[in-house]
Amino acid sequence: MTKFVVLYIGSMSAESQIAESTPEQAEAGMKAWTDWAAKTGEALVDFGTPLGTGREVSVSGVSDTATGVGGYSILEAEDLQAAVELVKDHPHFMSGGGSSIQVYPALEIPGM
Repeated sequence: MTKFVVLYIGSMSAESQIAESTPEQAEAGMKAWTDWAAKTGEALVDFGTPLGTGREVSVSGVSDTATGVGGYSILEAEDLQAAVELVKDHPHFMSGGGSSIQVYPALEIPGM
């Protein structure tokens, strides 16, 4: 089995979504996420968390991040296609237009 890093991308930051949600919307959203987690079962290694606004560090300096990464999870699956199948009906897509999910295999580091 391979571990996969799942990145939740949105047109609005997770901080903004949390701040702008009514208590009812927040409760419905959490229920949808926990229902997905229950359905995903043991393949969900780490539920993850929302991510705050970050900073990008490069040799050119430090700047605000340009990506809309709003959170992450860690899955375990046989292969990339199986991991993709686990997120096809993910509640993140309830976030509205511009929402997407990126799935990356976590590669083994030789000798570690």
